[in-house]
Amino acid sequence: MPFQDLPARLAGVRETIERARQRGGHGQSVAIVAVTKTYGPEAPTAAWEAGLRDVGENRIQEAIEKMARVAMPVRWHMIGHLQRNKVKQLDGFHLVHSMDSPRLADALSAQGVARGRPMDVLVQVNVSGEGTKGGYEPIGLDRETERLHALPGLVVHGVMTMAPLGASEATLRDVFRGARRCGEQLRAAGHPATELSMGMSGDYEIAVEEGATLVRLGTILFGERAA
Repeated sequence: MPFQDLPARLAGVRETIERARQRGGHGQSVAIVAVTKTYGPEAPTAAWEAGLRDVGENRIQEAIEKMARVAMPVRWHMIGHLQRNKVKQLDGFHLVHSMDSPRLADALSAQGVARGRPMDVLVQVNVSGEGTKGGYEPIGLDRETERLHALPGLVVHGVMTMAPLGASEATLRDVFRGARRCGEQLRAAGHPATELSMGMSGDYEIAVEEGATLVRLGTILFGERAA
């Protein structure tokens, strides 16, 4: 049976999340998004059978192919970089985490209008300032929060960020706190921005302490990916 140790792994992760949630003191609920990129359709199936309901994919084509082979009604999350010419393929997704630019925001809104149902999105913020990462810069986000109100095909549910790989605890906390402040800016501007998507297998515990409501976990649940 593929991923037969997933229930035990998941139980350990849930315990870690609960302890971190209590230490952080933000009072948030935390949902796990099981990242199934590069794994076959058996991974989302195993996730569902273990009690997980949310699955994340980085590449839209891989996700669509997998969706057709997964019978369980998991909630699909787009967590990877998204090209504007792919937005018409998003109808099967529950939430887009990676709205990383004004041009993509415009394209997503246009698709939401065209299909008659707004796109549910998170604003990706590049708190660390790394050139290899996409996303809005926190400085100047106020202007974009106002502009997003004028886009009728979007509902902004919060923010997403990625911390530098191998960063120190101090850096991780700076990044995650910065993302939390961005969420506060969005809420102050009237967006229903209660979600905070941050934390992966190597840093999710600190992310939860800093207020994460969605953690994106792959390796710690499913094991190392094949090369």
